[in-house]
Order: sequence, then structure tokens, then C-alpha cells
Amino acid sequence: MSKKIALANQKGGVGKTTTAINLAASLAVMEKKILLVDCDPQANATSGLGVDPQQNKKHLYSVCTGEAKIEEALVQTNLPFLYILPSHQDLVGLEIELLSQKQREYFFKNAISPIENQFEYIFFDCPPSLGLLTLNALAASSHLIIPLQCEYFALEGIAHLLRTYELVRKGINPNLKILGVLRTMFDKRVNLSHQVSAELEQYFKDKVFNTIIPRNVRLSEAPSHGKPALAYDIRSVGSVAYLDLAKEIEEKFS
Repeated sequence: MSKKIALANQKGGVGKTTTAINLAASLAVMEKKILLVDCDPQANATSGLGVDPQQNKKHLYSVCTGEAKIEEALVQTNLPFLYILPSHQDLVGLEIELLSQKQREYFFKNAISPIENQFEYIFFDCPPSLGLLTLNALAASSHLIIPLQCEYFALEGIAHLLRTYELVRKGINPNLKILGVLRTMFDKRVNLSHQVSAELEQYFKDKVFNTIIPRNVRLSEAPSHGKPALAYDIRSVGSVAYLDLAKEIEEKFS
């Protein structure tokens, strides 16, 4: 049975999509069959894995509306074990269309059900909001990863995200668990990074991953080349950190 993991934080710029791409790629390099579902209309995870969202005619939106079968929409990336269900700007309209639908929180769950057992891990890269797209991802997931940047205001809005998590557990998906809180954009030269890291450990305790993702130029550059960091520069500290995170997650599930 696949592990279905949502990456969510309603704040933008916390390294959520970077984590989705590079964690998925790191597990794929370990020969785990991975699906990354791009739930964000901005489609950054799609383009970050070398898929042009404008050229792709079959995507998450067309699967949810019944215009395409999910088997037709999956795209194999340049990594043999990594597939993506691309996003598209039309996904913006899906939230409005879903408002009038019954069981509107379960469209993503129903969309992936025909193929979910073909993959060891399915990741959902959520948009930076707590709207229906994110709720759909949480309803379809068994676990949640919360990326938080080691910068000022890191904990701002986290109470709202945790309230949403509890509401999802109570009313939509009682099996959802927090897999971990991931510290991102850590700069060891800056005192604030250390202070925020300590705050996160104090607040979330054993839910904080041991792996810390450093601020790294290669992580920033790789998406513009349509590659995960390890395919761009496998020796970079960013690539090594995500490989460590993949190993840590494997250990959590072992």
C-alpha cells in the first residue's frame, strides 16, 4: 500500500515545492516508485521536473473533471522511478467548480485511487493556501509534512494550519498523521536560523525531522533547468540534505 504524503503550509516561500521535487527525486534514486501530484495552479513542481504545463493537455484538472483518465495523464520524468501528475493553470477554476459538488473534498482521493497501489510513495504538492485544493490533498493523504523556514515569522500562521489539520482529522480523514516538521532555508552563519530552529524543536518536539535543509544556491538554480537538485549537482549540500531526508523518512516507515 502506498504512503500518501501531503506537503502543506499556507505561507508561500517556505521551500514546499523545492521539498516536494527533491524528496520525491531522492526516493526515486533509491529505486522507490514515486508519483508527485502537483496540486498548485502555479505548476512550479511540474516545470521544475522538466514538464511544460502549457504543452500538457492531460493533467490533474482534466482528471478531476473526467476529461482524462489518470493513466493517460501521468508523465514519466527523466528519473526512471519518478512520475508526475502535472498541474495546469485551469486548476484555479476547480475550487469554484467544486463548491457546488457533494463530497467535494474527495476529488483528488478518487482521482488517484485507480493507480495508487502502483507507487510506493505519492506526494501532493499543495498550493500556499488552505482552500479546497489543499483540503483535497489532505483528504487523500495518510501523512503530512510541514516545511517551515528558519527565518523570522516562521511560526506565523502555523496555528491556523494545525487547526485545519485537526478539522480534517475530525471530519474528513481521521487517519491523517503529521509525519514531521521540516526546517528549511537554514543558514548556519546566521544566529536567527539557530534561534528559530530551537523554537521549532521546543514547539513541535519529536515531530521535527533530524534533517535540516540548508539555504543553497543549487536548490534555487535547479528548477530553472527543469531538474531536481541531485540531477543538477548531486554533490551540493542541498542534494545531500534531501537524500538524508529520504533516508530518514524510509526509517520512519520501516
